[in-house]
Amino acid sequence: MSPFDKANALLAEVELANPATAEQLEQFRIQYIGTKGALKDVFAEIKNIEKERKSEYGQLTNRIKTVAEEKFFALKAELEAAQDALIDIPDLSAPAEPFALGARHPVALVMNRIVEVFSRMGFTIADGPEIEDDWHNFSALNTPEDHPARDMQDTFYLMRSAKGLVLRSQTSTAQVHTMQSKQPPIRVISPGRVYRNETISARAHAQFHQVEGLYIAEDVSFADLKQTLLHFVKEMFGEKVNIRLRPSFFPFTEPSAEMDVSCFICDAKGCAVCKQSGWVEILGCGMVDPAVLDNCGIDSEKYTGFAFGMGVERQTMLLYGINDIRLLFENDMRFLRQFSAAH
Repeated sequence: MSPFDKANALLAEVELANPATAEQLEQFRIQYIGTKGALKDVFAEIKNIEKERKSEYGQLTNRIKTVAEEKFFALKAELEAAQDALIDIPDLSAPAEPFALGARHPVALVMNRIVEVFSRMGFTIADGPEIEDDWHNFSALNTPEDHPARDMQDTFYLMRSAKGLVLRSQTSTAQVHTMQSKQPPIRVISPGRVYRNETISARAHAQFHQVEGLYIAEDVSFADLKQTLLHFVKEMFGEKVNIRLRPSFFPFTEPSAEMDVSCFICDAKGCAVCKQSGWVEILGCGMVDPAVLDNCGIDSEKYTGFAFGMGVERQTMLLYGINDIRLLFENDMRFLRQFSAAH
């Protein structure tokens, strides 16, 4: 059989081939297109073709190659399309399944609300580290080592760190940093987490959040403190709420007071929350002790100021009727989902 006859026979064979499966198609590729396939022998015969017919033979062999490749790729596309048709494609026009959205923690909601109220009164935020030295946590706030006021709060001391480092027991430490770095007028609030070595119960926890405020300028009076706090509680709890101030003691303020609000749950008529008194304690406050100003490098002869501090968990429990502070730290989704609407 001449080389032309062999080539024409191979062309007919390629044209008649009809692989129906992926395995058969792969065999077709190997047999006709692969480097060791039948085409290799056909191309090798060109050296035996007389010169005047080499062009004709070359066109024939190229046609075989073209037909084989086109058939291979066409059949491959058909098989892949058939395979794709078997895949279960979802209805992309259908509504997506909803994802459950999270919400801010109730403590974060109340803290943000407190910060927003004081921000509208011109207070800026002062932040500070949660690990402090003894001086910023106690001594600068008029509480030296032998001061009995240290017994008022149990502190976490970092035993394996440098001497005197503690977990801050109040966010007043951020105010000390502010007074050291800035001269009056100063009007700041210090929101953040604090730590005290207390037994965890329904009413107390070893960690909680505070928002403390500080205003220092010339001629600041107790009347300024009272009006600031009165405006705050009306913004926070409603226009009908009133306040009362009771004498108290804090080492960093003099005079000092505890502030109560008229119970907004029972309209001051008496209930379990206010213990039938019609009043609920929410914060401590007072005029900044001149010694604190002097400790921080501020002239106590020229400037006066007031300070206040409140526990955020306390406000949260009052606003949402929560009777156990531990619920705020347990991350129980059944509890937290109740606040999604408040987000």
